Amino acid sequence: MNLTNASVGLVAPEIYRHEAPFVLQCGVTLPSYELVYETYGTLNNEATNAILICHALSGHHHAAGVHTEEDVKPGWWDSCIGPGKPIDTNLYFVVSLNNIGGCHGSTGPRSKNPKTGQAYGPEFPTVLVRDWVATQAHLADHLGIRQFAAIVGGSLGGMQAMQWAIDFPDRIRTAIVIASAAKLSAQNIAFNEIARQAITSDPNFFAGRYAENESNPDQGLMLARMIGHVTYLSDDGMREKFGRELKSGNPQKGDDVEFQVESYLHHQGRSFSQVFDANTYVLMTKALDFYDPASEHNNDLATVLKDVSARFLVVSFTSDWRFSVERSQEIVNALVAAGKNVATAIIESEHGHDSFLLPIPRYFDVLNAYLGHLYEELDPKVSSS
Repeated sequence: MNLTNASVGLVAPEIYRHEAPFVLQCGVTLPSYELVYETYGTLNNEATNAILICHALSGHHHAAGVHTEEDVKPGWWDSCIGPGKPIDTNLYFVVSLNNIGGCHGSTGPRSKNPKTGQAYGPEFPTVLVRDWVATQAHLADHLGIRQFAAIVGGSLGGMQAMQWAIDFPDRIRTAIVIASAAKLSAQNIAFNEIARQAITSDPNFFAGRYAENESNPDQGLMLARMIGHVTYLSDDGMREKFGRELKSGNPQKGDDVEFQVESYLHHQGRSFSQVFDANTYVLMTKALDFYDPASEHNNDLATVLKDVSARFLVVSFTSDWRFSVERSQEIVNALVAAGKNVATAIIESEHGHDSFLLPIPRYFDVLNAYLGHLYEELDPKVSSS
């Protein structure tokens, strides 16, 4: 496996404009919508080598490369996407987008509501995973992609990959579901609600109309991010990274004491509050909470998956207690019960839920091998050489 620093280089976001009305699962119609997306690599003549990257809760379209030569921070999955990397842009045409409801350029709470001329704000309608999948299919049509070679996602992104296999069985060859679940546990829903309460109880939230009041619920967003971030890490990982090291102060005197872990969380929270929209955070966490494809089928996931034709790769991490190995195993068991083609990998890691974002060698070996074999199927010349 190649773990070099090869990059897709300079990339520029593009905008797909869907001019026709789009009916959301909640029954509300968007008169039109826009999706911001990026692409890496080259689509082959048969349009068979496309991979879709579905982002998680706070993700967006910028998954690889840099926007300017002065950028010091590349896309959020740059370690995994690029020439010679597990998602190899020498082989694949990679599409990464920001979903509707997002706050990085796609139609969402910050967008103008054509009925009022003002930003949607809290009036932006409920969006579900199935809505995202449907809009992603529209984008695929626009790009001339009839079938994705693979759809890849971690966490909330994994739910989208699974829903693609359910809703568009003939348009996806492989679903790669990483650190995800078929539905959230009660504990996960509880953490999301605590984060939402942190935001909505901020005096500067103004019932979601903070922009109109020239304000922003910075403190609430900071707390929400801190809560979420703690759940994305593991106890062992936090102990290894921070221990009980002090940033400042003397515990003996009790004055101005700050532990390194506190400083880290404060920094993460403050940074997040400056770049992410509070209404989007509320909307996205609810989409997470509401996802449950088996709810309309007597809670039998195998029944939901009976018409799936895609093969699956399901990856989980030993220290991920937010989306545990057991939750991934539920997906695997349902696929086996439905008689489907599924491979699974359990990766040793001390980094908790965040493991899916990190260049862990064993994890990247699995992706590299799996996608390498997939490409051989797409291009017979490779397997015969």
